[in-house]
Amino acid sequence: MQKTTLILVALSGMLAVALGAFGAHGLKNVLTPDQMAIWEKGIQYQFYHTFPMLVLAFYPKINIKGSFIRAIWFFLAGILLFSGSLYIIAVKDLIGLSNINYIGIITPIGGVSFILGWLSILWGALRERV
Repeated sequence: MQKTTLILVALSGMLAVALGAFGAHGLKNVLTPDQMAIWEKGIQYQFYHTFPMLVLAFYPKINIKGSFIRAIWFFLAGILLFSGSLYIIAVKDLIGLSNINYIGIITPIGGVSFILGWLSILWGALRERV
């Protein structure tokens, strides 16, 4: 599981940097300030939840802690749903999806996934034996 987690963390971090650079250099002149803020919020939350996945990948007992493994999967779901939907919302006019308004419904589902990830860490920490 540790190798898989590290691969997922590396991909998430790499994509966050690449998407952030693409937004700053490729989208800056074509998005409105509001759309740019939405794009940047997606990047911000992707980074916020990539870092704890990295920490969990090196947690010594990760192979026996189901709640920590669940946290990683919840964070990945949150990145895909929350950040992913924000990326689409930010560029939907640019990519010809102006009429699609239901994408915003996905964002709070991703937010709930992030919350469940943090609750999973809390649950694992409470059950941890010193």
